[in-house]
Amino acid sequence: MNLKMFVGGLPFAMTDAQLRELFAPHGVVKSAQVIMDKLTGRSRGFGFVEMSRNEEVQAAIAAWNDKVYEGRTLLVNEAKPRMARTGSDSAPWW
Repeated sequence: MNLKMFVGGLPFAMTDAQLRELFAPHGVVKSAQVIMDKLTGRSRGFGFVEMSRNEEVQAAIAAWNDKVYEGRTLLVNEAKPRMARTGSDSAPWW
């Protein structure tokens, strides 16, 4: 059971705190992070939200996936582990 969600299509001005507030009505938000470009310091338009229970994750996905927020359509689903770049036998990397 994955408690972390990928959230794409975020407004570029969204902060971590705003992302947390967006998902808080659906349960306990353990973490919320908007991913920033390391070179420019600007949002990359996506982030990750971690909830405390699977039911909360499912409720948040149902509430926000394919919904328009501030003019942008959100893509919300369970996060998939990204494989490390160093080798094929590497452990998942978040």
